[in-house]
Amino acid sequence: MDSKRHVTVGASAVPQEAYASPAPQGSSLNGHKPQLMDLDSFHDASERILGAINKVIDGKAEAAKLALTVLLAQGHLLVEDVPGVGKTLLAKTLARTVDCTVSRIQFTPDLLPSDVTGVSIYNQASRQFEFRPGAVFANIVIGDEINRASAKTQSALLECMEEHQVTVDGHSYQLGLPFMVVATQNPIEMEGTYPLPEAQRDRFMARISMGYPDRDSEIEMLETHQAVSPLAKVIPVLTAAEVAAMIATVQQVYVSQAIKEYTVAIGRATRDSARLRLGASPRSLLQLLRAAKATAALDGRDFVLPDDVVAVAESVLAHRIILDRKAASSGDTPQSIIRGILASLPVAQDPVATAQRTPFGSPQGSPRRDKHGG
Repeated sequence: MDSKRHVTVGASAVPQEAYASPAPQGSSLNGHKPQLMDLDSFHDASERILGAINKVIDGKAEAAKLALTVLLAQGHLLVEDVPGVGKTLLAKTLARTVDCTVSRIQFTPDLLPSDVTGVSIYNQASRQFEFRPGAVFANIVIGDEINRASAKTQSALLECMEEHQVTVDGHSYQLGLPFMVVATQNPIEMEGTYPLPEAQRDRFMARISMGYPDRDSEIEMLETHQAVSPLAKVIPVLTAAEVAAMIATVQQVYVSQAIKEYTVAIGRATRDSARLRLGASPRSLLQLLRAAKATAALDGRDFVLPDDVVAVAESVLAHRIILDRKAASSGDTPQSIIRGILASLPVAQDPVATAQRTPFGSPQGSPRRDKHGG
């Protein structure tokens, strides 16, 4: 993982011997457990990534921060918007800021599941089947226009995204750390597309819409992008090992019992809402809490506040809920429903939640537990 390798469908740059047999379970980074970062190192690393992204994409600091939040929370990102607003550019910029393996899959109707996961090929010389890894064997996988592929090909990503492994011919192959899928889709031009089923959408931790830039940012883009794209000047600012250390640090962020109860209350409120046909799944609540932990770490804290949950709730939950017909006809949106639920729920305060936290990278190990056992 010392050098960036680009993987294309049908021509994998990953050495086949690396996947000749199933990888051991539980391996983190080349078999080594990532080290935790202290607060200053974590802040410096995150600022380097965000700074590199914001140099390429003008006026989209919030989208850049959310993309980094999803990466550190070990989730996957769905970027959904009209053509030409920088969906693929955001994904490629994030990938280039990290010195790790990157692959890009252009989803088309004739793309096969084996193009994504890999295939076993018979070697006449050795008279054995050898596994040739597909494009998903990379740290960051960019799936462009994911809704252009058939449902069968889309389903090839289900196991990869949820369990970070690929099963081919009865053998499971572990994917590396970090691993993130950044998929894009155009919600406007739906002819010849295969809309993502709910099971697939639920695998994405967050969905964002880039939106059009403001006037000043658009003028700045015309001045800086007309000759050469700033993406060509992006160089890696972190190694895969440093990103793995940031992920391990986020996992140690403390969550109080009150925050857990607040998160569950949000999820149950979506299921009880008369305006929703489908509420938030238990998986979505787990991912909401993971995203809140990453948000807290990026804000320089090793404990989660209710504001951290609120900050990512709309992006994490809105694409997982389905409005009923009456709510949809009245002009409600999933985003407005989530905002209404957040505004109506009381926020329980836990005085123990912010007391005597264990700093990032502390040799004491995991953070202290509160009196509720959270």
